[in-house]
Amino acid sequence: MKLFRSVLPLLLFVLLLIVSACGESAPPSNTSSGSKATPAPISLKIFAAASLTESFNELKTSYHSAHPNVDITYNFNGSQVLVQQLSNGASADIFASADQTNMQKAVKAGVVAESKVFAQNKLVVILPKANPGHINTLKDLAKSGTKLVVGAPAVPIGKYGLQVLDKMGTSSQYGPDYEKQVKANIVSQEQNVKAVVQKVQLGEADAGIVYQTDVTAAVENKVSVLTIPDQFNVTASYPIAITKDSAQATEAQHFLTYLLSSDGQAILTKYHFISVSK
Repeated sequence: MKLFRSVLPLLLFVLLLIVSACGESAPPSNTSSGSKATPAPISLKIFAAASLTESFNELKTSYHSAHPNVDITYNFNGSQVLVQQLSNGASADIFASADQTNMQKAVKAGVVAESKVFAQNKLVVILPKANPGHINTLKDLAKSGTKLVVGAPAVPIGKYGLQVLDKMGTSSQYGPDYEKQVKANIVSQEQNVKAVVQKVQLGEADAGIVYQTDVTAAVENKVSVLTIPDQFNVTASYPIAITKDSAQATEAQHFLTYLLSSDGQAILTKYHFISVSK
């Protein structure tokens, strides 16, 4: 009996050590070897020029396949409208403009710090397939009674269109009278390039000045195209920037990196943008 009493404390001590050791070696109940944490959902909001609609929608699909936790939402509009919205406090992570002028307005307003050109574009003249104005050459745009639709001067496509006409007006091939007559035929100045395309394809105008990227698969069977020679054309540069108040600046930078990659540039060239890749 005395022996049992003397051994009992030792047995209890050994039992406590065993229980303690088992508790320390037990794995966490909710983990398994080799498992990885699921990335947290991220919402990325992008303000983009209307002429980027089709290409950026495909970029969204492609980017999401590699980053399934990232949900991209767009606000497409004229660049001048977007920069005004941002200046008034609208929330966004990225601003993609169709011109440097509106990007510089965003810089001056403190919306963005710096930008980078990710694509370029050129202009064309489009006509309804039925061609009610009987426009066959660029010179026909000066015919009396022609209904021409362009972008408003504050809209990038409107500004670029006026630059094209100014170049033609100073040339010996067209001259100042041509420029004056074409401008007299302008019947509507739209707030974004998609509105110009819509009026032409619906036959509400005889011609319109748009980007070459606006002749998409959805409208190419409804319009005809007149090419503007390079000596009169304008190369539009598209800058992009991360906003200063972005809540997802790291993911926004990842999107910009993808946009400038060979895969991103390939999607842009598919929609007739001019790549900036070297």
